[in-house]
Amino acid sequence: RGGAGMEGSDDASRAVADWRLAVWTLCSVLLPVLITAWCSFQRSRRQLLIRDIFRKSKHDWHYTDLFGQPSYCCVCAQHILGGAFCGCCGLRVSESCLKKADQRFLCKEIMMRGTPSSMPHHWIRGNVPLCSCCMVCKQQCGTQPKLCDYRCVWCQYTVHDECMVDCLRTEDCTFGEFKDLIIPPYYLSAINQMRKEKRTSYEKVVPYCRKHWMPVMVLANTRSGNNMGEILLGEFKMLLNPVQVFDLSKIAPAKALQLCTWLPCNAVRVLVCGGDGTVGWVLDAIDEMKIKGQERYIPQVAILPLGTGNDLSNTLGWGAGYAGEVPVEQILRNVMEADGVKLDRWKVQVTNKGYYNLRKPKVFTMNNYFSIGPDALMALNFHAHREKTPSLFSSRIINKAVYFFYGTKDCLVQECKDLNKKVELELDGERIELPNLEGIIVLNIGYWGGGCRLWEGMGDEPYPLARHDDGLLEVVGVHGSFHCAQIQVKLANPVRLGQAHTVRLILKSSKMPMQVDGEPWAQGPCTVTITHKTHALMLYHSGEQTDDDDASSLSE
Repeated sequence: RGGAGMEGSDDASRAVADWRLAVWTLCSVLLPVLITAWCSFQRSRRQLLIRDIFRKSKHDWHYTDLFGQPSYCCVCAQHILGGAFCGCCGLRVSESCLKKADQRFLCKEIMMRGTPSSMPHHWIRGNVPLCSCCMVCKQQCGTQPKLCDYRCVWCQYTVHDECMVDCLRTEDCTFGEFKDLIIPPYYLSAINQMRKEKRTSYEKVVPYCRKHWMPVMVLANTRSGNNMGEILLGEFKMLLNPVQVFDLSKIAPAKALQLCTWLPCNAVRVLVCGGDGTVGWVLDAIDEMKIKGQERYIPQVAILPLGTGNDLSNTLGWGAGYAGEVPVEQILRNVMEADGVKLDRWKVQVTNKGYYNLRKPKVFTMNNYFSIGPDALMALNFHAHREKTPSLFSSRIINKAVYFFYGTKDCLVQECKDLNKKVELELDGERIELPNLEGIIVLNIGYWGGGCRLWEGMGDEPYPLARHDDGLLEVVGVHGSFHCAQIQVKLANPVRLGQAHTVRLILKSSKMPMQVDGEPWAQGPCTVTITHKTHALMLYHSGEQTDDDDASSLSE
């Protein structure tokens, strides 16, 4: 009996142990799952609250997991690694203090109530830019590892905590270095009031009456370049009135440019951040202003090149590409100092052949160049590939690599050979005898193919320089993709066919690739006629010249 009792107790204890093991196993499996689910729920709930604050706020809040420099919360003054920042006024807060900061601190006001003619400084404490100096004692600000010192969100002046006195809090803001580019909030209030009263005498409104006031508008295409557009939008909003900065992925240029009608005639400057296609889009919107009778409000256009080729930007002295190497402040200085020039714009009309063709002719506006042949084929293949997988084409280097691939492929295949047998070319009504060619390029500007001066070639032959404002087009031929590559590295000259005011090209047979300013298509038999359309008012930056420009200026 005693042995049986012991065996029974052993079985019971073993059963209890098994039960405990099962419970602990279940807990070890379920507990992490429950904790993960709870954390996910809390995170989702927190993100919903943050998005709700972002949506209702007057601040331009953005969330970041990691700030690029040491940052301190403007509410609790604690060091933060991640949190939210305002893209307009520069406030930085931890996630837990976001709601308090949104209620406590005002953002930049794009339009003030009433009609004042001045406004005080708008001071924000802490996180001042590196290497900034105090406007009172001229010593460096922001050197202490804590929330300290003040910055005005309009004039960008900084001042130490100990140098901040009551008179500075009520002192009128001068808008700092870029006062001639900024649209003050009180100006918009005054103009708005006058428009309601149907008064148009804006001349007495400050700063309308100031002699050197040249307000700038920034139109950025966030889809151009390697995500530089998003970064630039925030930096320009920090330095200017946010009402001057537009995201072209959210608002069309034609609508954005209506701000020009609130500003002095012939004084506005527009900075287009994007590729040559974006520039053409903005210039088309400016042409619409002329049709509406708003010609006196036409702005001058500067370019910040974010695209792949950027030949128009290169021609006007703004460089072949921007990757953040120049501070935004210097870009605004360049816009202020730039000189006004004219750019010819051309009408390209493509009329299909055929007795029963009732479709209207295709009409394009050309700023850079028109081509038929291997470079148009490369653009067409690139465009088709980008349409299939747009996510792969977010880098300028990748884009150029794809162009190189298709150019190399065409060197072997030669899809455009014997072009001279398929087309006829007329320059100002005179037919041109064509040698053996694979491509014809009609140029309006000096640069082509991502930085090559095509018309000048190697520069060893005395030809008149290509200009963008003389009403003349330069027409050249190429023997193929390999010849194009040789011209780009200055190992060969193009086949110069002549200069003309009007170009007419007749495609007699087969289908050939064509392009206008990088927009390609496959075209059947047709007649292409290129005539002068209008002029665009552009800004030329003479601060940085290429070697080709230096050589040209010396030869002149």
